[in-house]
Amino acid sequence: MLQLNVKNETSRLRSVILGTAESNGPTPQEHEAYDPKSLEHIKAGTYPVEADMIKEMEAVNEVFKKYDVEVFRPEIIEDYNQIFTRDIGFVIDDTFIKANILPERERELDAIQYVLDKINPAKIVRPPEEAHIEGGDVMLWDDHIFIGTYKGSDYKDYITARTNIHGVNFIKELFPHKKVKEFDLVKSRIEPRDNALHLDCCFQPVGKDKGVIYKSGFREEADYMYLVNLFGKENLFHIEREEMYHMTSNFFSIDTNIVIIEKNFKRLKNWLTERGFTVEEVPYAEISKQEGLLRCSTLPLIRD
Repeated sequence: MLQLNVKNETSRLRSVILGTAESNGPTPQEHEAYDPKSLEHIKAGTYPVEADMIKEMEAVNEVFKKYDVEVFRPEIIEDYNQIFTRDIGFVIDDTFIKANILPERERELDAIQYVLDKINPAKIVRPPEEAHIEGGDVMLWDDHIFIGTYKGSDYKDYITARTNIHGVNFIKELFPHKKVKEFDLVKSRIEPRDNALHLDCCFQPVGKDKGVIYKSGFREEADYMYLVNLFGKENLFHIEREEMYHMTSNFFSIDTNIVIIEKNFKRLKNWLTERGFTVEEVPYAEISKQEGLLRCSTLPLIRD
């Protein structure tokens, strides 16, 4: 049995589900794109190919092996994108929450059923149908849960709006002892540089008291200021619009002092190294063309 335990983003990782790029399927048609960045690359003829993405994910798997992390992979579904495991579920404390994802992605949950079978069934929950919530929008910080959402009245018109206020309320009810704070994110269907698909596209904690943040990803300055006040401005690394587009805040922590980042993020690397972090660099630029990066393709099950 797996004894789930995840209370924050940075404690020592012991067990994780890493997505897979095998049998990823053909390049989608324009009308099949879930986000503006994928659409941009479909139109430009630069959408990533399977062999490159498999290599990139294997590099991450090697880092996990190096640090003795138990890694599960989804069962392969023919011609199907199974890279972004963070979308389909997430762990808070000792509970696995299945996401109400876009209906056509339901099969991705079936592909990790063999892992879910190792978890106490009483510790697996599914939100009610009206509650939309995806793992990329849920960030744990000990007694805090940060949740990205979109509060615009046109929520239903945005395929890029993945977590609604019903989803936020569901988490508040499930974890009444936690401070649940939602953040209203900027969304765009057409311009990936102005689309915070999930909270981890514009903010993520690192280490014990630091974070990486993109100010313009928040619709309300007060939401951004909440994080500045909580972490302290001197502890936050501010990224720029182009860095947000390349998903610089979407790294992944193995421990409070070990971080996996995409190898092109030189400015982030310098900032982390100067502060004593061990930085593991991997190539992930092809996968990032689908508006997802390291945090999106990992689903932590156990941290110390």
